[in-house]
Amino acid sequence: MSGGVKRGTGLFARIMAVVLAVILVLTVAIAAISFFAVRSDRIQSRLEALKSEAREIAYLASRTTAYTDAFFFGSDSAATRLLGWKAQQVYNEFGAYILVVDRRGVVRDNLYFAQSEDPDFTGSLNADELGDLMVRVLSGEELTIRTTIGGNPAFTVGVPFIQEERVLGAVLIRTKAQTIENSAGQQALLIAIAAAAVVALAALALSLCLNPVLRPLREVTDAARAMSDGDFSRRVEVASGTREIADLSAAFNGMAERLGDVEESRREFVANVSHELRSPITSISGFIGGMADGTIPPEEHPQYLKLVYAETQRMAKLIGELLSLSRLERGAVELNLTEFDLCSLFRSVIVRRVNDLERKHMEVVCDFPDDPCPVRADRDRIEEVVINLVDNAIKFTPEGGCLTLRTRREGRTVTATVADNGIGILPEDRPHVFDRFFTADRAHTAGKGTGLGLSICKRIMEMHGQSIRLGEAPEGAAFEFTVEAVSG
Repeated sequence: MSGGVKRGTGLFARIMAVVLAVILVLTVAIAAISFFAVRSDRIQSRLEALKSEAREIAYLASRTTAYTDAFFFGSDSAATRLLGWKAQQVYNEFGAYILVVDRRGVVRDNLYFAQSEDPDFTGSLNADELGDLMVRVLSGEELTIRTTIGGNPAFTVGVPFIQEERVLGAVLIRTKAQTIENSAGQQALLIAIAAAAVVALAALALSLCLNPVLRPLREVTDAARAMSDGDFSRRVEVASGTREIADLSAAFNGMAERLGDVEESRREFVANVSHELRSPITSISGFIGGMADGTIPPEEHPQYLKLVYAETQRMAKLIGELLSLSRLERGAVELNLTEFDLCSLFRSVIVRRVNDLERKHMEVVCDFPDDPCPVRADRDRIEEVVINLVDNAIKFTPEGGCLTLRTRREGRTVTATVADNGIGILPEDRPHVFDRFFTADRAHTAGKGTGLGLSICKRIMEMHGQSIRLGEAPEGAAFEFTVEAVSG
């Protein structure tokens, strides 16, 4: 039982793992796309902010009037102080090198201050390159460039201040790329947290959705394991969830019920066959032993040898039925289709059973509107069916009863009927009369046979593509089977 649970749990875990893996891959892909989109947008936003700061510095530079070569953060001019304050603010936020040209062409920068803060960065600056970029900005061009200097990436923005088509000031700002790009790190962290939350919620939702679906599967697994151990009483609850699971549960219960019936029939069959074999073997053993030890005198040996012979015939018949059913079910029998007269076949069977009929003083009624009645089938197999039906009718009909044989042509088939006015078949037994292991004692006639005859009849008719059924009769029992008619 525990093995079934473990297997069920394993199935649940595997389904969860597969679905979560798919969700994880999709979430990671979406998160990566979102990260790069947000990162790109964030970088662009930071560059726009840096460019906006550069425009303000350019404007302030164009408003300065004082000439000074000093580090402009330390100038005493009000405009220069304001310009220095703005440059300091930009440096604090971006750690940037700032190069300014005012309306009088005075060039100023924060190289001294930046060098004291980050000598490696300022050491990578190239005056010629910066001069070329400034020339472009002074010509009225705004630029945003990502370059690699000394193996370190950097961003450079340049903006002119233009008024009445004149460049009144220009600014170049260069900062490390990581200053701009690292600002997207927080966004990446938020995206990662959101992705993890999505996966966790998906796992929870998946567990809540799959557990009601897989619970019936675990029950089916447990029940199947119990059935493999011989317990056919287990049933699973018909799930009220998905239609497929409900159908599976119902189908499993139906299978379990049928297997239980088959197992019960098998046990009854084995018990019945054992009894049927034990009786003749016991008789034969007793008779032979009695003759061997002299208990039965020699003059009575012929009489007892006849009894021994009858018992061997009884065993041969039982074994023959078992072998015949086995061959039919394996498909090891091929039909020999010929044309013959069904009415003549009925008469020949009656002749072969005339002694049994006379012993029970039974009347035989032949109702053959079409005589002869040509049909196409395997004559030997159809004869086997008729013999079985006639034997059953004789067996279950009391003395003085009536046996009726009837044929009716209906289109391309002939319906043949073997009916009697015997004890009949109980309503609860009618659905089972053609079951392979439906034994005679279940029909309340103990000792009358093994119940294989009708199973053999059904299999023979199925091989012909025809049918056999239990018909309606006012008293007794009536069996009907169909045969292909031959056009006359």
